[in-house]
Amino acid sequence: MKMNISTGDGKTYALEIPKEKEMLIVGKRIGDVIDGNDFGLPGYKLKLTGGSDSSGIPMRGDVSGQRKARVLLSKGPGLRPKRKGERRRKTVRGGVFSPETAQINAYVVEKGSVPLEEILGKKEKKEGEQ
Repeated sequence: MKMNISTGDGKTYALEIPKEKEMLIVGKRIGDVIDGNDFGLPGYKLKLTGGSDSSGIPMRGDVSGQRKARVLLSKGPGLRPKRKGERRRKTVRGGVFSPETAQINAYVVEKGSVPLEEILGKKEKKEGEQ
């Protein structure tokens, strides 16, 4: 599982969650606040804002459970309307994190004493990337 952590100032850091720690996330809902100490981020509190599975299917907080569902959407995660008033039936996942979740999105609610850049390190861009 990967976790993308947003700091609120435009920076996002990636964190790889080990297999033994994944069960700390499973069963949590979108909007829950978790303790960063469990993931090597001392003093941090993180709010879960969404995610996707290995197929790229996004999670929605208004769909119950961990299931996949085909729902009629007019806005929000999982739909980019092409014209005003458009509605489409799309496959999305429920708002509860499951073992099938591959990516988790979160943002910092409470900062720790050490900056995230020092803990997670700054990723260097490879040649040819923008």
